[in-house]
Amino acid sequence: AGAVPLRGMRITAPDGTVLEGRYPTEGPYRGYRDHALAIQRLHLDQILLDRAKALPVDVRERHRVVDLLLEGDRVAGVRAAGPDGAAFEVRSPLVVGADGRQSLVARRLGLMEAHPLRRMALIAYVEGLGDFGDCGEIYVDPPDYAILNPVAPGAVSLSLVVPLEHAAPYSGKLDAFFHARLKQLDHLWPRISAMRPLGPVMALGPLAYRVAPPRHAGVLLVGDAAGFYDPFTGEGIFAALRSAELAAEVAHGALRRGDCSRALLAPYWRARREAFRDKERVTRLLQVVIGRRWLANLVAHRLARRPDLLSLLMGVIGDFVPPRALLSPRLFLGRQRS
Repeated sequence: AGAVPLRGMRITAPDGTVLEGRYPTEGPYRGYRDHALAIQRLHLDQILLDRAKALPVDVRERHRVVDLLLEGDRVAGVRAAGPDGAAFEVRSPLVVGADGRQSLVARRLGLMEAHPLRRMALIAYVEGLGDFGDCGEIYVDPPDYAILNPVAPGAVSLSLVVPLEHAAPYSGKLDAFFHARLKQLDHLWPRISAMRPLGPVMALGPLAYRVAPPRHAGVLLVGDAAGFYDPFTGEGIFAALRSAELAAEVAHGALRRGDCSRALLAPYWRARREAFRDKERVTRLLQVVIGRRWLANLVAHRLARRPDLLSLLMGVIGDFVPPRALLSPRLFLGRQRS
């Protein structure tokens, strides 16, 4: 499908220390394959759309949901608009909001909350960066970090994450801010100075936000619609898929019983918290590390001497090694590489 296999990430610390983080391919924890896949978002969306069309569901393109139908404390359906702008209603015992970080469902129900981690991501597709081998690249340079992922032959996704307050004054000239900021990352700029843009700079921010569980019956939220933290550990797609699996299980039982009350849907929120709790703790800890230059350098030096620990951490970030594996006594008794 045009995806690029990646067997790890090459991580550069603020002082120039380079880590070769490889996804585990042996031992008790294995992914569904021995590498990750990087793909352009538009291509992934097309694959998902084609898959949906192959299933016995009603797929409506160029439609948008404009409001919810509320009946007391229950969501009874949605109000939508077609390609011609004509409004219509769809009633349902259960509405699943899978509508991303700008979720209308979450906003309409007043569930979105600000998060103290206020960052903005600037993203562009570029070419001309040469060979990546079989790794993506991460450059940590507090308060910023950048991620390079080859997503097609010659095409690279370049993401720069900065404090929101640094980017806000340049809202009308983000291209200029993007390139000026990239030049300030000492170890990144020599790598990308010959890049050529393949499209405009896109902005997402603030990145992190919280979403409270609904107080209404008849509604679930999955994926980014249920909350988002930060792209450094890249769990967005996994969170979307796993939360959808959990939601499907609960929804099936509720619909079969003809009861989509809060009580019958509550097990989804409990299961979701349980599924993502430990990874969220690791993510918060990594944010502390990458936000402090001295600490990022210290951790990089330690991980450079412990490739086994680095590999396990890569598996945790890749969402196929349970975070609790990082607490194994055997791991902490492991030998350091001199």
